[in-house]
Amino acid sequence: MGAVAGCLGALLGIGGGVLLVPVLNGLLGIPFREAAAVSLVGVLGTAAGAASAPGNRTLVNPRLALTLLVFSVTGATIATFAVPYFADRVREITFGITTASIAIMMLLRVNKRNVLPPGEHDLGVYGARIHDADTNTDVEYRVKRLPIAMVVATIAGALASFIGIGGGIVIVPALNSMCGVPMRAAAATSVLMIGVTAVPGVVTYWRLGYLGDFQLAAMVTLGALAGYRIGAAIGPRAKVVWLKILITTILSAVALQYLVLRAL
Repeated sequence: MGAVAGCLGALLGIGGGVLLVPVLNGLLGIPFREAAAVSLVGVLGTAAGAASAPGNRTLVNPRLALTLLVFSVTGATIATFAVPYFADRVREITFGITTASIAIMMLLRVNKRNVLPPGEHDLGVYGARIHDADTNTDVEYRVKRLPIAMVVATIAGALASFIGIGGGIVIVPALNSMCGVPMRAAAATSVLMIGVTAVPGVVTYWRLGYLGDFQLAAMVTLGALAGYRIGAAIGPRAKVVWLKILITTILSAVALQYLVLRAL
């Protein structure tokens, strides 16, 4: 499952926590807070895999990533103070609501793209030119609604610490749906952010004693490292529309698990 999470990290720009937490908690029976702790270590593995696989670096928007990191790390640090005071069921409901909301957002924009043909466009401070693998051409994009991206990055960081995700599952759809960033560029930029965003949560879960199974965390991390390489290799061949459908399917299944099946 660590390998699958790493592969999804390369394809979708997520840390894999949205898959790891439900599997560790729902299938293996690990308490939610311990599953979240292991998941965050797996997120670090995905980020390390990204650092060692240079294929997506041309898609990364480093200026945008560094700006949003200020907000995501701030949100992650603030949320660590709330970690000991909430029951696991509250975390599960938060997880389910988050995944359901993002699935709806992605479904509404499954066939929409945020690219401009190369030309004399004013791309602003955060815009960029990238190569579009779907059309095999160079395209441009302009980042819109930057304050929304900052707010979303803060929320993503808070969720990273609170429910054990890297934050990419929130950041990527927001950048793509609301801020005009193409899916592949949003994913590559998110992967640059998730490792740093996960650090406050990892430290807090370890300090509270929730990160007790180091062997499990190590296996997940090794899997994520290998899985990222696989995802990076097949990513350019995957159509953006299918990536959006994939992420929507995963989110819908997780929302169903925590909002419906757990309530029965």
